[in-house]
Amino acid sequence: QVQLVESGGGLVQPGGSLRLSCVASGNIFRINAMGWYRQAPGKERELVATISRAGITNYKDSVKGRFTISRDDAKNTLYLQMASLKPEDTAVYYCNADVLFDGQSWGQGTQVTVSS
Repeated sequence: QVQLVESGGGLVQPGGSLRLSCVASGNIFRINAMGWYRQAPGKERELVATISRAGITNYKDSVKGRFTISRDDAKNTLYLQMASLKPEDTAVYYCNADVLFDGQSWGQGTQVTVSS
């Protein structure tokens, strides 16, 4: 199995930046892809960004040009760099891993609040 531990959430003003981190452990050699999801109060969880084993990235349209997903294999860490943040970005952000044979793994979630 894969375990995911997130950090980096917090309060930031509109236009500001924030970086989320997700440290993976366990059967990381079986991870096919990883991603970030978010869920605002009263709304459904939605995909924000994904990165494949080959490094191909995909983004929700509303965050393109503002968010960057990346990983550091030496540190077993996934990142989401968020810039030009808007109040609409306020949500609980979840780290996700698609693991061969083991299914999906999720982090506990970290709160991101964009407010003046």
